[in-house]
Amino acid sequence: MHAVPGHAPDHLCYGFGPACFTGDAVLGEGSVFIAPDRGALRGYLDGLGRLRSAGYAVLLPGHGPPAADAAAKLDAYVAHRLDRERRLVEALDAGLRTVDELLDAAWSDAPAALRGAASVTLVAHLDKLEEEGRLPDGVERPAWRA
Repeated sequence: MHAVPGHAPDHLCYGFGPACFTGDAVLGEGSVFIAPDRGALRGYLDGLGRLRSAGYAVLLPGHGPPAADAAAKLDAYVAHRLDRERRLVEALDAGLRTVDELLDAAWSDAPAALRGAASVTLVAHLDKLEEEGRLPDGVERPAWRA
């Protein structure tokens, strides 16, 4: 059993031999939204690292097809999340502060139908930057209630 908070604060993944049942922590296609909770994004990235270190051969997600190359899938998930952070930091460095500006800059590739989910994950990214002392003043936050 592996704690992989992020999509939910109490999310668990279960390993059985070479396979790990990831539920909503890692999907067969696409990425998950990270529910805002202090430490959620950091916890999620740490959890993905623990799954990677466990050496599973296959990931069995709650949605979508199995990931036959678990290491590659986990590496891609971490890279995706860090790329979002990089794009968000670039937007903040350029002086963007509103939710719409930040979503347009860091989630420009997200379909319009997923903009709501992206705004939820934006909160988690802003929380992480704030925890690390890297969030500038005056940043608008999406409304979020757990």
